[in-house]
Amino acid sequence: MHIPSQMMEGAICPVTAVVATFGVVTALLAARQTSDKPSVARFAGITAFVFAAQMMNFPVQDGTSGHLIGGVLAALLLGIPFGVLSLTIVLVVQCLVFGDGGFSTLGANILNMALIGAGVGGWLAEVLREGKTGAMQVVRTALAAWVSVVLAALACSIELSVAGVVSATAVLPAMAGIHAMIGVGEAVLTVLVLSLIPIRARRQTDFGAVLVPFGAAIFIGAVLSQFASSAPDGLEWVAKNLGFLKETVAPSGGLFPEYTIPWLGEGSASAGLAGLVGVIVTAVFAAMFARLWTNRTVV
Repeated sequence: MHIPSQMMEGAICPVTAVVATFGVVTALLAARQTSDKPSVARFAGITAFVFAAQMMNFPVQDGTSGHLIGGVLAALLLGIPFGVLSLTIVLVVQCLVFGDGGFSTLGANILNMALIGAGVGGWLAEVLREGKTGAMQVVRTALAAWVSVVLAALACSIELSVAGVVSATAVLPAMAGIHAMIGVGEAVLTVLVLSLIPIRARRQTDFGAVLVPFGAAIFIGAVLSQFASSAPDGLEWVAKNLGFLKETVAPSGGLFPEYTIPWLGEGSASAGLAGLVGVIVTAVFAAMFARLWTNRTVV
């Protein structure tokens, strides 16, 4: 759902940038004020995991694919403000290092996937889960994850419509329909990961809280990402079908465009190394950023 620069231009870009900046600053202030802060290591590990998980596109019907956004997942594991900040870091690294999502549309992508996906989605998850246990808690978590994807897709649709790229009557049902299916994958993956990584004690730095997500991130980024679906994602699929997909000859930008190492060309070695680099850069960036709200050691 990453909007590239060539897909959306005009006043909508600075407007969404301002809204996104306000939202991220608000999340940062909330993160500094709360007493329930995750450790630096946990924040870095979860953020790296979300980055790696977003590389794993899974097939959806009609020759398209989707991937985990991870907003509800990050919000539940880290707390809502930290979830927003975690997704923001992932999106910034994807944009600047890998050219995934345009720089001019970074504000819109942060608004859709971090503020709505993790902020609104995380709030909804906490409301739905409150007082529930067992199967009901799992079902409500899955519902919140599904809703977060659909809401992010609708926000993306509205932005494209306001920018004059495509009519709302065409893009809203198309984006909602395909992302309703992608949201099922989001729901399943969110519940699965939460069964492996504990939500309780967000300050934990034990094996389950830190090493599992970071180890999984390295394995996914370096190995499993090579087997991700190459089919267009939901936004690309809709853009192609509705005629507003703009193909560019020039590279998409970033140090490692399209998640490859330029001097290695395309191939499994290039993709695996790029994925590993991405996980490490994201984890380091997240750890450095986390120092803004805690004086804890990295462990």
